[in-house]
Amino acid sequence: MATIEEILHSAKGVIHALFFLFILLPYFIIEAIFSSNPQRKSVEGQLVLITGTGHGIGKLLAFKYAKAGARVIGWDVNEKLNNETIQTINSSGYTTAYGFKVDVSNRQEVMDTAKKIQQDIGDVTILINNAGIMPHHSFLDHTEQEIRRIMDINVMGNFWTLQAFLPKMKENNNGHIVSLSSMAGYVGLINLVPYNASKFAVRGLMEGLYEEFRRHPNNNVNFTTVYPFMTDTGLCKNYDITYELLFPLLKPAFVADAIFEAQSTNRRNVLLPADIGLAVKLKTRFLPQKACNYISDNFRADLLSDIHLNNT
Repeated sequence: MATIEEILHSAKGVIHALFFLFILLPYFIIEAIFSSNPQRKSVEGQLVLITGTGHGIGKLLAFKYAKAGARVIGWDVNEKLNNETIQTINSSGYTTAYGFKVDVSNRQEVMDTAKKIQQDIGDVTILINNAGIMPHHSFLDHTEQEIRRIMDINVMGNFWTLQAFLPKMKENNNGHIVSLSSMAGYVGLINLVPYNASKFAVRGLMEGLYEEFRRHPNNNVNFTTVYPFMTDTGLCKNYDITYELLFPLLKPAFVADAIFEAQSTNRRNVLLPADIGLAVKLKTRFLPQKACNYISDNFRADLLSDIHLNNT
């Protein structure tokens, strides 16, 4: 039998819940709708480390941050392409850029390079985890080596860079982590099962980090996760979109601009584009399963198998 103290404590909980539902929640919703655009933070003088700067979104981000006055450090496993990015930035008269050949799946390589950067260049204040791979074919056609490589780069690469740079951000109470997930981090897609798992993992990683740091008094380390739709960077080699005029592949420049905007305005989660993001949220959270299946079957946005492409 419950004691008087337990009954009073439970009653307090009910009152608290009702206060939240009928007073605080409507206020928070109205505030979010009508609040003005957040003030943009300057990145001038910040030390920004971006992984995967040899091509695509990472390369565009490197140029964008350099043009905005940040010092840029580019990491890529492809040394030749990465050097081209860094040399172009340095010859453009922006700020000094630095390039390093790094395999983010190799923890020791990440930690050693991070130590060298901290000693020779300074403390990284913005980290953008962009590097990733996306083989796309049926789950049963994925090899053990391929699955491990996907998880090592797309997931463990995030862990190792975070272990390398987040401690100093916490110590200085200054920093911003940006990680690229994907629409495949919100909804399951065919031919992308291991990739799905890796991007859901990134989502969970960033959600947990945000909550841990949010509870520190006066925390000034921020977290942003970006969930792009299929982007025309060369990774989407073979696709089937039922209504491509309505849902075209995203342009890399659009994604890079959105990432920069999200980071500089402290946005936590960004689904790109917003209309597809809204549809994905509705599908995964509110619609009955048959409605979800109908959408998947009749408004397809699928990646087809790339096996025959890799074998040609």
